[in-house]
Amino acid sequence: MHLSVLSKYVAASPSPVFMQSLCKGLSLSVSMTWRLLFIVLFSWIAVLLYMFAGIRQPNADIAVSTEELTKFRFELDRLKLENAQLRQLAEDIRFDQLRVQNKADDNSNLAPAVRDSLRTRVQSDRALISEPSIEHEKRRRKIENGVIEIWYFLQSQMKNLKNLDQTMISAKIDELLADAGEEQRSILADLYLMKDLEKSWREKEFESLSNLVQHRIRQLQNPEDCASAKKVLCNLNKACGYGCQVHHVAYCMIMALGTGRTLVLHSHGWRYSNRGWEAVFMPLSKTCTEANGEKAHWSSNNHNAMVLELPIIDALHPRPDFLPPAIPADIADRLIRLHGAPHVWWLGQILKYIQRPQPSLRKDLDQAAVSFEFQHPIVGVHVRRTDKVGSEAAFHDIAEYMVHVEDYYKRLARIEPVDKKRVFLATDDPKLLEEAQQKYPGYVFISDNEASKKAALNTRYTDTSLRGIIQDIDFLSKTDYIVCTFSSQVCRVAYEFMQTYHPDASTWFHSLDDVFYYGGQTGHDQKVIYPHSPRQSSELQLAVGDKISIAGNHWDGFSKGTMKHTKKVGLYPSYKVEEVMPVANIQILTTDVDENEKKKQS
Repeated sequence: MHLSVLSKYVAASPSPVFMQSLCKGLSLSVSMTWRLLFIVLFSWIAVLLYMFAGIRQPNADIAVSTEELTKFRFELDRLKLENAQLRQLAEDIRFDQLRVQNKADDNSNLAPAVRDSLRTRVQSDRALISEPSIEHEKRRRKIENGVIEIWYFLQSQMKNLKNLDQTMISAKIDELLADAGEEQRSILADLYLMKDLEKSWREKEFESLSNLVQHRIRQLQNPEDCASAKKVLCNLNKACGYGCQVHHVAYCMIMALGTGRTLVLHSHGWRYSNRGWEAVFMPLSKTCTEANGEKAHWSSNNHNAMVLELPIIDALHPRPDFLPPAIPADIADRLIRLHGAPHVWWLGQILKYIQRPQPSLRKDLDQAAVSFEFQHPIVGVHVRRTDKVGSEAAFHDIAEYMVHVEDYYKRLARIEPVDKKRVFLATDDPKLLEEAQQKYPGYVFISDNEASKKAALNTRYTDTSLRGIIQDIDFLSKTDYIVCTFSSQVCRVAYEFMQTYHPDASTWFHSLDDVFYYGGQTGHDQKVIYPHSPRQSSELQLAVGDKISIAGNHWDGFSKGTMKHTKKVGLYPSYKVEEVMPVANIQILTTDVDENEKKKQS
């Protein structure tokens, strides 16, 4: 019998002397053990008979009081409990001895009674394990079969292409892609429904982790004595657009959490509003808003100063290990289990705190949702034009976005009826709404064209424009799927914020260009899980365990990256690697956290 199992029974038993004698018996031979158990059982029976005789004696000289009867009844219940524990322990001893005697695990020669006993034990052990439901297993097998069948289908169709006339190949390829797309959508629908089977657990774990993180941030941001609290000072003066500004404040908050300090944000004179961050968002602290005390710049290495002044993330040196994409070590296992992109979830929680809207802003956002009849299902499309095109990103026609919008609705139709195909369009091009409506009459487009006009370069840094872009991000984050370009920080902010509304929305997007990244991050590494031999000179040779720094996903089955040990740059099959998720000592669990949460973590 395992020591942990034995300890459980010892702790449960109210008779230490008896348990001690029983434990010693474990080292005896089979016959000695059973003699011991027989003696103890016989003794117990004698005690029980004596008790009953004492209570039921017809000619007893002393009357039994109600209190004594109650005492006897309690003692009887206690002995019954110990008797049940004894039976279980005896069964454990017999099971272990039989296992030693039958090392080959051949139960065919065991007596029927023993086999039945073993079978009962196995069933009892299974009851302690969370078993998958019938629905879960049926869905899993359906997915497995779907993957097998789609390969059969592609293999057969590609072979048939060899025998076709050249003029027919193009049409056949279109047909093949359409059919393969149908099969792929069926598999994805099954995966979605399979994940939905654990919805209750996911929602509870999501809420639990979110509460832990928000509690820790509030705790650090509201010290009882601001004068004695160590702080980091962040200046909101980075010369970049709104998404970049939000990520700058998020970086400052991560620095505060990583160093265990309170973040003080200086934002007066902010390029988007002279009134600062608090013009639209709640203050980061109720008790500590001034960076008083000895100051030192982060680069000075005087990290014991009362106030550490932070540079922008691009100029940060030395660079701590808790910068994105690192996640807190003390909740890492739970977070990795819950979410497909734990670092994005973590960033979403940072945004959830720093972007708590002022009551006036919250009212405006709620009214806008009613005015635009914002309903589900709905896909968010973010099209960035103006200053991005040609400098940071390529031009993408609306048709490129709508391909993925249509694909989403086809997948959704496998799960539920779709009455209207809604699209929330966020763009800085005021002409795009009319173009989209003309080209795609089967869709209902929702867009704030006034916000698009205010996003022009000459009016971008105004209070009206600020509220317009906040509204766009708010709506995008609440859609069911986002199609955008991750080269845009606005899109990345919306995707990060989306994670605060769902247990795991890590796959609810399609980017037309980059993979997700955080500007100034420490690196995005992947580990090789399958070997690869190059078929083209542009491909990398992969061995299991190799590390790759990913530069981008080409969305054609291949990614591009740099081998960490050889520094060689090339392409590799995306499915042959897995993400490396760095963890850092960012304390989330603290002494005042609810004990139930600590038990979950342990």
